[in-house]
Amino acid sequence: MTYKKITKIQIKYALILLGIGFLYSCNAQNKEDKKPNILWIVAEDLSPFMEAYGDTINKNHTLVIDKMASEGVLFKRAYTTAPVCSASRSALITGVMQTTTGTHQHRSSRFTDGEIVPEELRIYLPKEMKTIPELMKDAGYFTFNNGKDDYNFHYNRLDLYDVSTKEDYKPGMNGWQGNKAKHMSSITKDAWNARPNKSQPWFGQIQIDGGKAKSKFVRKGEKLNDNEVPLPPYYPGVASFQNAWTVHYNANRGADANIEDILNQLEADNELENTIIFFFSDHGSNTSYRHKQFCYEGGMLVPLIIKGDNIRFKKGQVRDDLVSLLDISATTLALANAKLPNYLDGQNLFSDQYQKQNYVIGARDRCDFTIDKIRTVVSEKFRYIKNYFPNRPMLQAGYRDRSPVVKDFKRLYKEGKLTPYQEEHWFGVRPVEELYNLEEDPHQMNNLANNKSYQTILKEHRNVLENWIKETSDQGQKPEDVKQLKATYDLWKDRPLFKSAKINPEYNVFK
Repeated sequence: MTYKKITKIQIKYALILLGIGFLYSCNAQNKEDKKPNILWIVAEDLSPFMEAYGDTINKNHTLVIDKMASEGVLFKRAYTTAPVCSASRSALITGVMQTTTGTHQHRSSRFTDGEIVPEELRIYLPKEMKTIPELMKDAGYFTFNNGKDDYNFHYNRLDLYDVSTKEDYKPGMNGWQGNKAKHMSSITKDAWNARPNKSQPWFGQIQIDGGKAKSKFVRKGEKLNDNEVPLPPYYPGVASFQNAWTVHYNANRGADANIEDILNQLEADNELENTIIFFFSDHGSNTSYRHKQFCYEGGMLVPLIIKGDNIRFKKGQVRDDLVSLLDISATTLALANAKLPNYLDGQNLFSDQYQKQNYVIGARDRCDFTIDKIRTVVSEKFRYIKNYFPNRPMLQAGYRDRSPVVKDFKRLYKEGKLTPYQEEHWFGVRPVEELYNLEEDPHQMNNLANNKSYQTILKEHRNVLENWIKETSDQGQKPEDVKQLKATYDLWKDRPLFKSAKINPEYNVFK
């Protein structure tokens, strides 16, 4: 009798345990099967002047970004594909190098503000190519972009994004739809909360002003004074340069405040736990020359942090391998279990099949009305740069010519107050090839291209670039389409800045 009673109790207890185990297993399985949300926080024009990247000036002032790094993966050597926004963004949103798709000329496939681009100016992606948001839609994702697109190809914004304003419905309107960065006041209004099915995973892009915000979003009491930030030696030590350089350090502090707002909103809306966050910039600093629009480290190196509970990594991992922003495109698709087309140039950064890259390529072409062509290769220790228009100085006519920095550059040059390096670098003939040892020369001022001891390394990087140009059919090797160039000329011709500039001779035919 006692034996039977104990057996029944044991059976009942065992069944309860089995039931709990089954429920736990189901919940775990459901959690595993649930696709993660994926958010790109894209900063404009931001170099990684943050404590997580070893910066001491901003120590204890980029705490949110630093915490993200401690909870995720920080990439020390992430590089953009172009040191200017539209070319970089055109590559990122397709996962393909802009020079392959013909979207390498800054602000091409554009027309008068607010007007749909005429057929003769439209640049189309190959028929078999879809953008990352479209591929995410195919994988069941709700998509949005809070901020500008700035893509150099013709498209319908509604094919890419489920959330858009009425004004953004025009297909192919300048590639500049949603151009105003929408900050926290509208994130809840037209982003993840706008999806009709709250169980649907979402893929979103939130653009923050980054370097363009200057000191706008810096927390109270955290703004740096100019005398607290030392200048790099390629700049003259005058007030305009000091201010421009300090502004970018402040911009990093402002970006930290922006990201804090975004994370707080995600948490308030119960979206944070299941969201993988990518934080990066489209290219480097815009506040001073030699960074934005140029292929030195300052223009090409960008922050990249990836954080989320849904990826396999050791928290606080720091990776020193070379990566490209094109890897963000591939990694996003892989984490969403979306289709990875075979035309992608990047790879999944967390794949077991991931192969470290020995080189990352970058390209600069026409920027606004300034016609130039630069190609670059970065390796573990070196950066190689090829200048295709060496007779066009670093300070050839450009859109920043009326800035205090450029005015002071020209004044100091006339007064003979620049150092020999500064005078030659900014106003002289550029070398066709440049080679820098990044470990020994972080400012990239000692060009080793003519050093006999480095000829083997120079040839190695030159061959990498030449092979890449052939293998990828770099469309920058041919002149820009005359119709596109004419559209650029028409856009600028009546502006005083353009009228007074010594413009590139390619425009003479339109005068």
